[in-house]
Amino acid sequence: MSEPRVLICGSVAFDTICVFQGKFGEHIVPEATHKISVSFMVDQMRREFGGCAGNVAYSLKLIGGSPLICATVGDDSGGYRERMEKLGIGLEALKTVGGAYTAQAYIMTDLDDNQITSFHPGAMFSSQLNDVTAVPNVALGIVSPDGRDGMFRHARGFASKKIPFIFDPGQAMPAFSGDEIVELIGLADFLTVNDYEAEMITQKTGRKIESFAPNLKALIVTLGAQGSRIYSGGTIVDVPVVPAEKLVDPTGCGDAFRAGLLYGIAHSWSVEKACKLGSLLGSIKISERGGQNHSFSESDIRARFASVWKESW
Repeated sequence: MSEPRVLICGSVAFDTICVFQGKFGEHIVPEATHKISVSFMVDQMRREFGGCAGNVAYSLKLIGGSPLICATVGDDSGGYRERMEKLGIGLEALKTVGGAYTAQAYIMTDLDDNQITSFHPGAMFSSQLNDVTAVPNVALGIVSPDGRDGMFRHARGFASKKIPFIFDPGQAMPAFSGDEIVELIGLADFLTVNDYEAEMITQKTGRKIESFAPNLKALIVTLGAQGSRIYSGGTIVDVPVVPAEKLVDPTGCGDAFRAGLLYGIAHSWSVEKACKLGSLLGSIKISERGGQNHSFSESDIRARFASVWKESW
């Protein structure tokens, strides 16, 4: 039986990651945020392969999935493309936009794992040039942070072809009005957000996040160190976090979680079991720097899953 093909729509980016050996909150004056001017000295900096689609595809491939990336990149993307080809990630829906840079993220993390990010979208703003309905044999999709127009086109495309998909608005949330968020959630089969994004949806739409659950197969809210919460079929299930061996870098942990979620859904697992895999992947990822530097074999992850959750793969 062939592996279900999962189309991952989202950003492909280069990440420049800096570590501030302090806490942001100790250097920001709450009463003066209307005229904020602050500089953080960083003693660590590195450049990584990143972007939501790239990170999710990387982890999904590690666990034996069949990811395809649907994204737009710039003229500077040659090294990234070659790397993904070597990993065996499908690139038939990866489009190069001439005269543009690949998206660039500049991420600064403090000792409390808080992050401040600036982002240049570059070619990502042309993501609507891709058409998910033109990609054959897709079993499952995800619409993760990308160009605004592209996210709309991808969501509508999946819905028109009746391809189940996860809506993962993430950092793209500010680009949408409340009504637009409601429309996009209405097209999706699954919604996944972190607790902060859940509050943003509530503020923008005037609706509690759990009010969307009855019209979805599942709503998944990740809660950081508290694990994740699933709203599905009128029930609420909490999935605990898997303790990490070491806490090094949270960049890409959410993407690793989503890779586990996609794998489980594509293989008809329960959403709870899929979130357990996502939790395990997140705990592995946080022990390494960057979104794509963790590594393991398929046999290793299956054994670790069974050991942690006392449940067969």
